[in-house]
Amino acid sequence: MTLLSVLGVLSSAIFSGTSLLYTTLGEIIGQRSGIVNLGLEGVMLVSASAGFAVTAITDNPYLGVLVSIIAGGLMNMILGFLVISRRANQLASGLALMFFGFGLSAWIGRSYVGAKIKGLPRFPLPGSSNLPVLYSSLFNFDLLIYLVIPMAILIWWLLFRTRWGLGLRAVGENADTAFASGRNPLLIRYQALFAGGLLTGLGAAHLSIAYTMNWMEYMTAGRGFIAVALVIFSKWNPLRAIVGALLFSGAVAFQLLLQSSGIQVSPFLLDTIPYVLTILVLIVWGGTRRHTAPASLGRVYQGTE
Repeated sequence: MTLLSVLGVLSSAIFSGTSLLYTTLGEIIGQRSGIVNLGLEGVMLVSASAGFAVTAITDNPYLGVLVSIIAGGLMNMILGFLVISRRANQLASGLALMFFGFGLSAWIGRSYVGAKIKGLPRFPLPGSSNLPVLYSSLFNFDLLIYLVIPMAILIWWLLFRTRWGLGLRAVGENADTAFASGRNPLLIRYQALFAGGLLTGLGAAHLSIAYTMNWMEYMTAGRGFIAVALVIFSKWNPLRAIVGALLFSGAVAFQLLLQSSGIQVSPFLLDTIPYVLTILVLIVWGGTRRHTAPASLGRVYQGTE
């Protein structure tokens, strides 16, 4: 494997991992409050289709990103109404949201399949201009890529170094105890879901407006479910999520490199490499007890009535 191939895999991993990392960060916030969202796939699809449609209509990718973010927040509010206000089962509500997202995104994007857009502009990585053109061209990134690591650090700080983060984590551990200490578990969970939806929408925006720059049905290809797995892999820690996103997206880039190199292995088998890697990592790392899930994760808060 040449240096160019290695750098190509790294560049591809960064591009494909950005949308995954934003989504994982959003799910970490939600799960820290005690709510697991299995509807991330649907949230991403609706956000991606809405943002792409607005970009195609207005020729303004930044406006498309804004619409994607808002769509993600609103989709998560549907889940919030079901599981917080109506106290429905979280897993069933998440799956319902996912299938709703499948249909709604197909309807929104039906006129834009194959449409061409001007994606987010890309800027060279500082210092990469000193490399040969063939190498430096691999490291022209858009604004959302440059912001994703600072965003992960910011979310870590909010969760573990602020009163709001302490309250959110307290609700995720024991909502009754958090209520007794003067916090409003319902409001905090709504806040967590809305913030998580905004980040999921941001990840979807990067996927359709900055990375692929096209729209097709089910284009997320399981990224929502992978994000849920990466939350477990990261032990609900935003900084560890960076490693998980790069690991999965690097596996995707590597299997594409193997396919393009003409290796005599079925491409269908190579397509499974990232998912097999995710399962193996969860098996190896999932048994540790140092960092466990929030105690109230998945439980319906019945309140004080």
